[in-house]
Amino acid sequence: MKDRNLKIIFGLISTFLFIGLIYKLATIPGGMILPGYFLGGMILIGVIIVSLIITAIAKRIFKSFSFLTLLAITTTIAFVVFHYYLYSPTLKIIVPNGYTGTINLVLSNVDDNVLTVDSNGIGYLNKWTFEKTYSKPIVQQIDGQNLGSNCVGFNPSTFWGYSKFCCVNGKTIKSLSFEIERKNESGQNQFRAKGFSQYVDTKKIY
Repeated sequence: MKDRNLKIIFGLISTFLFIGLIYKLATIPGGMILPGYFLGGMILIGVIIVSLIITAIAKRIFKSFSFLTLLAITTTIAFVVFHYYLYSPTLKIIVPNGYTGTINLVLSNVDDNVLTVDSNGIGYLNKWTFEKTYSKPIVQQIDGQNLGSNCVGFNPSTFWGYSKFCCVNGKTIKSLSFEIERKNESGQNQFRAKGFSQYVDTKKIY
Protein backbone atom coordinates (compact mmCIF):
# COMPACT_ATOMS: atom_id res chain seq x y z
CA MET A 1 0.00 0.00 0.00
CA LYS A 2 2.82 2.39 0.83
CA ASP A 3 4.46 1.80 -2.53
CA ARG A 4 1.16 2.32 -4.35
CA ASN A 5 0.43 5.60 -2.55
CA LEU A 6 3.89 6.94 -3.30
CA LYS A 7 3.50 5.97 -6.95
CA ILE A 8 0.18 7.81 -7.23
CA ILE A 9 1.32 10.95 -5.36
CA PHE A 10 4.67 11.38 -7.09
CA GLY A 11 3.22 10.22 -10.40
CA LEU A 12 0.70 13.08 -10.31
CA ILE A 13 3.28 15.63 -9.20
CA SER A 14 5.71 14.49 -11.90
CA THR A 15 2.97 14.71 -14.56
CA PHE A 16 1.97 18.26 -13.60
CA LEU A 17 5.61 19.33 -13.54
CA PHE A 18 6.15 17.77 -16.97
CA ILE A 19 3.15 19.64 -18.42
CA GLY A 20 4.51 22.87 -16.90
CA LEU A 21 7.88 22.25 -18.52
CA ILE A 22 6.27 21.75 -21.94
CA TYR A 23 4.52 25.12 -21.53
CA LYS A 24 7.73 26.85 -20.49
CA LEU A 25 9.71 25.34 -23.35
CA ALA A 26 7.27 26.92 -25.79
CA THR A 27 8.17 30.40 -24.52
CA ILE A 28 11.92 30.34 -23.81
CA PRO A 29 14.25 32.18 -26.23
CA GLY A 30 16.34 30.28 -28.74
CA GLY A 31 19.99 30.38 -29.73
CA MET A 32 21.60 31.77 -32.86
CA ILE A 33 19.80 29.29 -35.15
CA LEU A 34 17.77 26.77 -33.16
CA PRO A 35 14.50 27.79 -31.43
CA GLY A 36 14.30 27.66 -27.66
CA TYR A 37 11.76 24.86 -27.55
CA PHE A 38 14.10 22.62 -29.58
CA LEU A 39 17.09 23.27 -27.33
CA GLY A 40 14.96 22.89 -24.20
CA GLY A 41 13.33 19.76 -25.59
CA MET A 42 16.73 18.16 -26.13
CA ILE A 43 17.67 18.93 -22.53
CA LEU A 44 14.32 17.54 -21.33
CA ILE A 45 14.95 14.28 -23.21
CA GLY A 46 18.38 14.11 -21.57
CA VAL A 47 16.81 14.66 -18.14
CA ILE A 48 14.37 11.80 -18.72
CA ILE A 49 17.13 9.46 -19.90
CA VAL A 50 19.28 10.27 -16.87
CA SER A 51 16.24 9.76 -14.62
CA LEU A 52 15.72 6.29 -16.09
CA ILE A 53 19.36 5.41 -15.44
CA ILE A 54 19.23 6.69 -11.86
CA THR A 55 15.97 4.83 -11.29
CA ALA A 56 17.51 1.57 -12.53
CA ILE A 57 20.39 2.01 -10.08
CA ALA A 58 18.03 2.96 -7.23
CA LYS A 59 15.91 -0.13 -7.88
CA ARG A 60 18.89 -2.31 -6.99
CA ILE A 61 19.18 -0.50 -3.65
CA PHE A 62 15.50 0.01 -2.75
CA LYS A 63 14.17 -3.37 -3.77
CA SER A 64 10.92 -2.99 -1.84
CA PHE A 65 9.76 -0.20 -4.15
CA SER A 66 8.53 -0.71 -7.71
CA PHE A 67 10.40 0.71 -10.69
CA LEU A 68 7.52 3.08 -11.51
CA THR A 69 7.45 4.47 -7.97
CA LEU A 70 11.17 5.18 -8.01
CA LEU A 71 10.86 6.67 -11.51
CA ALA A 72 8.07 8.98 -10.37
CA ILE A 73 10.16 10.19 -7.42
CA THR A 74 13.27 10.64 -9.55
CA THR A 75 11.51 12.57 -12.32
CA THR A 76 9.74 14.76 -9.76
CA ILE A 77 13.10 15.85 -8.32
CA ALA A 78 14.61 16.25 -11.80
CA PHE A 79 11.67 18.29 -13.12
CA VAL A 80 11.72 20.60 -10.06
CA VAL A 81 15.41 21.32 -10.72
CA PHE A 82 14.71 21.90 -14.43
CA HIS A 83 11.85 24.26 -13.56
CA TYR A 84 14.26 26.31 -11.45
CA TYR A 85 16.79 26.28 -14.30
CA LEU A 86 14.13 27.68 -16.67
CA TYR A 87 12.69 30.18 -14.19
CA SER A 88 12.66 33.80 -15.29
CA PRO A 89 11.36 36.64 -13.09
CA THR A 90 8.83 38.99 -14.71
CA LEU A 91 10.27 42.44 -14.09
CA LYS A 92 8.08 45.51 -13.56
CA ILE A 93 9.88 48.48 -15.09
CA ILE A 94 8.82 52.08 -14.45
CA VAL A 95 9.83 54.70 -17.02
CA PRO A 96 9.47 58.50 -17.09
CA ASN A 97 6.22 59.79 -18.57
CA GLY A 98 6.51 60.10 -22.34
CA TYR A 99 9.78 58.17 -22.55
CA THR A 100 10.59 56.45 -25.87
CA GLY A 101 13.77 54.74 -26.96
CA THR A 102 16.08 52.09 -25.54
CA ILE A 103 15.80 50.65 -22.06
CA ASN A 104 19.09 49.29 -20.69
CA LEU A 105 19.22 47.27 -17.48
CA VAL A 106 22.86 47.11 -16.43
CA LEU A 107 24.52 44.24 -14.57
CA SER A 108 25.42 45.81 -11.24
CA ASN A 109 26.50 45.21 -7.66
CA VAL A 110 23.16 46.34 -6.17
CA ASP A 111 21.35 44.05 -3.75
CA ASP A 112 17.91 45.20 -4.90
CA ASN A 113 17.13 45.75 -8.57
CA VAL A 114 16.66 49.37 -9.63
CA LEU A 115 13.74 49.07 -12.05
CA THR A 116 12.62 52.70 -12.05
CA VAL A 117 14.81 53.82 -14.92
CA ASP A 118 16.28 57.31 -15.21
CA SER A 119 15.74 59.82 -18.01
CA ASN A 120 18.30 57.95 -20.12
CA GLY A 121 16.40 54.68 -19.83
CA ILE A 122 18.95 53.07 -17.51
CA GLY A 123 18.18 50.72 -14.63
CA TYR A 124 20.30 48.24 -12.67
CA LEU A 125 20.02 44.49 -12.04
CA ASN A 126 21.77 42.28 -9.53
CA LYS A 127 23.72 39.32 -10.89
CA TRP A 128 21.05 36.68 -10.20
CA THR A 129 18.29 38.63 -11.95
CA PHE A 130 20.55 39.55 -14.86
CA GLU A 131 21.41 35.90 -15.52
CA LYS A 132 17.86 34.53 -15.06
CA THR A 133 15.77 37.09 -16.97
CA TYR A 134 14.40 36.30 -20.41
CA SER A 135 10.62 36.81 -20.14
CA LYS A 136 8.92 39.98 -21.38
CA PRO A 137 8.61 42.58 -18.59
CA ILE A 138 5.69 44.68 -17.43
CA VAL A 139 6.41 48.28 -18.42
CA GLN A 140 4.58 51.30 -17.06
CA GLN A 141 5.03 55.04 -16.99
CA ILE A 142 5.27 56.83 -13.66
CA ASP A 143 1.63 57.91 -14.10
CA GLY A 144 0.61 54.25 -14.32
CA GLN A 145 0.02 54.01 -18.09
CA ASN A 146 0.85 50.53 -19.37
CA LEU A 147 3.31 50.50 -22.27
CA GLY A 148 3.24 46.78 -23.02
CA SER A 149 2.00 47.28 -26.58
CA ASN A 150 4.82 49.77 -27.24
CA CYS A 151 7.64 47.42 -26.23
CA VAL A 152 9.73 45.94 -29.04
CA GLY A 153 12.02 42.97 -28.45
CA PHE A 154 15.40 42.14 -29.94
CA ASN A 155 13.95 39.64 -32.41
CA PRO A 156 10.85 37.41 -32.72
CA SER A 157 12.33 34.61 -30.58
CA THR A 158 14.33 36.62 -28.02
CA PHE A 159 12.83 39.67 -26.34
CA TRP A 160 15.94 40.94 -24.56
CA GLY A 161 18.96 42.20 -26.43
CA TYR A 162 22.40 41.79 -24.86
CA SER A 163 25.08 44.49 -24.91
CA LYS A 164 28.66 44.53 -23.71
CA PHE A 165 30.91 47.59 -23.67
CA CYS A 166 34.54 47.88 -22.63
CA CYS A 167 35.60 49.85 -20.82
CA VAL A 168 34.37 52.63 -18.50
CA ASN A 169 36.81 53.40 -15.71
CA GLY A 170 38.35 50.02 -16.37
CA LYS A 171 35.00 48.24 -15.96
CA THR A 172 33.01 46.31 -18.56
CA ILE A 173 29.35 47.30 -18.89
CA LYS A 174 26.87 44.50 -19.61
CA SER A 175 23.21 45.20 -20.13
CA LEU A 176 19.88 43.71 -21.17
CA SER A 177 17.87 45.95 -23.46
CA PHE A 178 14.68 46.47 -25.47
CA GLU A 179 12.93 49.38 -27.16
CA ILE A 180 9.89 51.45 -26.29
CA GLU A 181 8.51 52.73 -29.58
CA ARG A 182 6.30 55.63 -30.50
CA LYS A 183 4.29 56.28 -33.64
CA ASN A 184 4.75 59.28 -35.87
CA GLU A 185 1.92 60.76 -37.87
CA SER A 186 2.47 58.34 -40.77
CA GLY A 187 2.16 55.39 -38.41
CA GLN A 188 5.80 54.33 -38.73
CA ASN A 189 7.89 53.40 -35.75
CA GLN A 190 10.45 55.86 -34.46
CA PHE A 191 13.26 55.12 -32.04
CA ARG A 192 15.47 57.46 -30.07
CA ALA A 193 18.80 55.74 -30.54
CA LYS A 194 21.81 56.93 -28.53
CA GLY A 195 24.71 55.54 -26.61
CA PHE A 196 24.20 55.01 -22.92
CA SER A 197 27.55 53.95 -21.41
CA GLN A 198 28.49 57.52 -20.52
CA TYR A 199 25.33 57.84 -18.42
CA VAL A 200 25.87 54.70 -16.32
CA ASP A 201 26.63 55.09 -12.61
CA THR A 202 30.08 53.48 -12.57
CA LYS A 203 29.84 52.88 -8.81
CA LYS A 204 27.08 50.36 -9.49
CA ILE A 205 28.84 48.38 -12.26
CA TYR A 206 29.37 44.75 -11.29
